[in-house]
Amino acid sequence: MAADSILFSEEERDILQEIMNIAFGNATAELAELIDIQVILSIPDVKIIDFQSLPDHLGEAINHGSKNSVTGQKFWGDFSGSGLLFLPVGTERILSKFLNVSSLDGGENTPEEDTLPPETLKSGLLLEISNILVGACVGKISGLLNTSVSYTPPELLTIDSSDYQFLLKHFNADQAAIVMKTLFQFEQQDINGLLLVMTNHDSVKWLKNALHEFINAYEG
Repeated sequence: MAADSILFSEEERDILQEIMNIAFGNATAELAELIDIQVILSIPDVKIIDFQSLPDHLGEAINHGSKNSVTGQKFWGDFSGSGLLFLPVGTERILSKFLNVSSLDGGENTPEEDTLPPETLKSGLLLEISNILVGACVGKISGLLNTSVSYTPPELLTIDSSDYQFLLKHFNADQAAIVMKTLFQFEQQDINGLLLVMTNHDSVKWLKNALHEFINAYEG
């Protein structure tokens, strides 16, 4: 029997997937407002895996061998976990023109940009995108499930890497991860990213109760 079927019933999985669909949609809509690009989402996928399998799982989800920059942001409350954003090499150059960061897309520097090294501008842009996507997504999940969360600032975990083994040191490898992910694409731009929301066994009991309260509110 699969691990996810032990922790969640089919109905609970369906509810969670629908909530993720709403939350991911909300996150990309907020980013689209800022950069004026439509973001195309895949259907969210919910899986339960052990943390040791996470790098292999990501390798299958992301284009094989492609290099990505990874940002992470932790959140805590009734619903606790981490949000991870994977963006391919060159994302910052393509999106910088929509966020007025001229030097990254070959344009002229602003006076403020003249004082900052390119790597600082690059990491700042990646963190800004991560903050929008993870914050909007997790915020929508917690709102739909009638709770609230607090956040750590987003952190740049790696730049332009295709090896995700380093992620294991950021999590308790003895626990299972509830991995909620969606692939997305920026319309008319050659960018395909991955947004991941992870929680663990410590949040399962609360999450199951919250899912039933969510559906009962609509059925009642």
